[in-house]
Amino acid sequence: MSANVSSECPAISMSSEASSPVKSTTPPLSPSSPVSPSALHLPTCRNRARSPSPMRSHLIPSPLPTRRNRTCSAAARAAEGPVFSGVCKCFSRSKGHGFITPSDGGNDIFVHISDIDGEYVPVEGDEVCYKICSIPPKHEKIQAVEVTITHLAPGTKHETWSGAVFES
Repeated sequence: MSANVSSECPAISMSSEASSPVKSTTPPLSPSSPVSPSALHLPTCRNRARSPSPMRSHLIPSPLPTRRNRTCSAAARAAEGPVFSGVCKCFSRSKGHGFITPSDGGNDIFVHISDIDGEYVPVEGDEVCYKICSIPPKHEKIQAVEVTITHLAPGTKHETWSGAVFES
């Protein structure tokens, strides 16, 4: 039976020459003749057209809940909550966030740029009123929402969101 199979299938052979239809383009390596690095070639790769990614050349989205991506239930809970007061500890317009020191003491509270109401960018020393909202995923931390400046810090320059500078 095996004699019939080998005679019917001449492509199946025990020799290495008949089993490899693709010929190698690299020179055979032998221990007596060293190969120069310029003689070695990396395999050529096909350049595939990559699918356009919506996130290419953009920043990674923030995991913090901003006004735009906050759920309706979280926004409703924050709106129903009490109003607190505090002083702006720091705020960076370029970074888009800052911190508020509560007037009743405690840890500083994070504030995102999307949660600031009013025409002025807060600066250090501004008195603000705000409501609080928990930050997912564990809801252990809080952030200030619906932040409004109640009193501008005297003797400081304030900038409007449009870029005009006002000195108080």
